Amino acid sequence: MRYFLEFAYNGTAYHGWQTQPNAITVQQTLTHAISTLLKQPIELVGAGRTDSGVHAKQMYAHFDYDHCFNIGELISKMNSFLPADIVIYNIIEVKENAHARFDATARTYQYHLHTHKDAFCAPLSYYFYRKLDINKMNQAAQILLQYEDFECFSKTHSDVFTFNCTIEQAFWHYSDDNKLVFTIRANRFLRNMVRAIVGTLLEIGTGKIPVEQIHTIIQSKNRSKAGFSVPGKGLFLTKVSYPYL
Repeated sequence: MRYFLEFAYNGTAYHGWQTQPNAITVQQTLTHAISTLLKQPIELVGAGRTDSGVHAKQMYAHFDYDHCFNIGELISKMNSFLPADIVIYNIIEVKENAHARFDATARTYQYHLHTHKDAFCAPLSYYFYRKLDINKMNQAAQILLQYEDFECFSKTHSDVFTFNCTIEQAFWHYSDDNKLVFTIRANRFLRNMVRAIVGTLLEIGTGKIPVEQIHTIIQSKNRSKAGFSVPGKGLFLTKVSYPYL
């Protein structure tokens, strides 16, 4: 039987989602926990990858297990077993061919930054002290929806079959705690894409890059033409959407 695991994590202490040698990752930590508790090797397939230091408020992974177990009991045991920065929300039985990565129809990310020095925001938000024109940043964000090829925002030498992504939503707003938040929703994302987009929009907000230059940057398909990549600590995967959940 196949199950979806719904969970969240603070990525500060981890080298991203995907298991890798000589580094602590979220996938490795979760796999060890569930394999130990179910007393057999379990393979977790995630909805996607997050980079080092990036967080997830909602993430999914699927796994197969052919024996009976009490879902509520396993959730409780996993939350007791796991470190404080990873939490299990739910375990959902799904059809045998359901796939956490390939069945996802959209993913939503948010990037948090604060414009005034704040000792309490620092661990999970990027401090950007320069004055920003939010209207220009939102104008440029809307231009993103006109394009599909985002190679200019992809990490160089990425091994992907296509640089095409369908962006459905992209905008800046102030949160209730006065953080500046960028929200972006798309069917898929490239490695480093959101952080590169945010850095580019910040350069537009400071006046370093004019709004209309976003067209030239995207059409260039050249990472060096876009802006800097913001730190991972301000980035959150906030929602993964499926047609059956």
